[in-house]
Amino acid sequence: MNLVHLTGFGNQFATEAVPGTLPVGRNSPQRVAHGLYAELLSGSAFTAPRAENRRTWMYRRQPSVVVGGYEALDLPFWRTGAAAGVDVPPDPLRWHPAAAPDGEHDFIDGLRTMVVNGDADAQTGVAAHVVFANRSMDRRALVNADGEMLVVPQSGRFTFTTELGVLQAEPGQVVLLPRGLAFKVAVDGPSTAYVCENHGAPFRLPELGPIGSNGLANPRDFEHPVAAFEDTPGPYQIVKKTGGLFWRATQGHSPFNVVAWHGNLAPCRYDTRHFMVIGSISFDHPDPSIFTVLTSPSDTPGVANCDFVIFPPRWLVAEDTFRPPWYHRNVMSEFMGLVYGQYDAKPEGFRPGGASLHNSMVPHGPDTDAFARASSAPLAPHKLDATLAFMFESRWRFKPTAWAMRDGARDARYADCWSGLADHFSHEVTRP
Repeated sequence: MNLVHLTGFGNQFATEAVPGTLPVGRNSPQRVAHGLYAELLSGSAFTAPRAENRRTWMYRRQPSVVVGGYEALDLPFWRTGAAAGVDVPPDPLRWHPAAAPDGEHDFIDGLRTMVVNGDADAQTGVAAHVVFANRSMDRRALVNADGEMLVVPQSGRFTFTTELGVLQAEPGQVVLLPRGLAFKVAVDGPSTAYVCENHGAPFRLPELGPIGSNGLANPRDFEHPVAAFEDTPGPYQIVKKTGGLFWRATQGHSPFNVVAWHGNLAPCRYDTRHFMVIGSISFDHPDPSIFTVLTSPSDTPGVANCDFVIFPPRWLVAEDTFRPPWYHRNVMSEFMGLVYGQYDAKPEGFRPGGASLHNSMVPHGPDTDAFARASSAPLAPHKLDATLAFMFESRWRFKPTAWAMRDGARDARYADCWSGLADHFSHEVTRP
């Protein structure tokens, strides 16, 4: 599929699949061209500051109110909020890639929640999921009122049909789907992904501060769809998530019937290969915040509801410096995944498709072998290549789900990877 994209992050876009559809000089004319309906999707309060206001006007064949009554839907593996997690000791946790569930499963049925925090109704926190999909969503759409969804493909290829157009993504790319926007997902054979469900403030680009105007993720590299609509009649199942509960209803037409739209609330795709890595060219290892692609701020400046951080291919050149991540304890909580390649702090034990969790103030860092190699390696310029790891980092402590602790391929001996870090202190101590 050869798709056309609109570029930029947070831009005011205007696109129409049929020329002459968008009204001129107004949003809601008495009669919309071609017999269409005007509908507003708001991702922020009407009175939000201009810089924070996110909304899109859609011009569609039928409005989204044309839908039957909802009934409860049971999706036991999709969990929401800290109350849905289980209490565990303050140990580091790691999971190997989990086995896909038996049978056929689309994006919705194949989603498994790994960790949760916050409260969707209070619009705080995030959840991290893994998705196993081997079937496309056929005449079925998802509307998530609890948060936006950041999809990180790990294998296969995903095609996202949304109310505002179509996006495709494969490993190395990510897709951001706004809260409340209907979408469906098609796959080309068995496909897996990580998903961050963000209940808090919408993701945005981080401030660059002393970095200046260039670096990290460039706004122009974010790609948005152009207007497109389905023209196939027949019923559609609408699955709606709200307050951590699921509901379904049937409507007699496709929800993907938007002929034109304008605004700054739209799905987008980002290719991590465009990320401009900032690192040291002298000495010392910079903080991992230097790898932030997107951030969801909290009410405390500098302490994010969620940061999306990547560790892509990059050169390591620092002199007299331990180059892998140092041992640390962090006020933030870190859920980490590996898309492909090796992670330099744990090149053997951390596998693509797996995950780890280090909650607030839980110590972690390179395993014994990685430490030994990095401590004695020649400090010539070295490129970490063919690798992509990421973190969903949150100010709120993550709680794993019962599924993650029972069926998520948890590595019960994860802590053993540090058992070989012996005491090498050699200074002669003078005792009183």
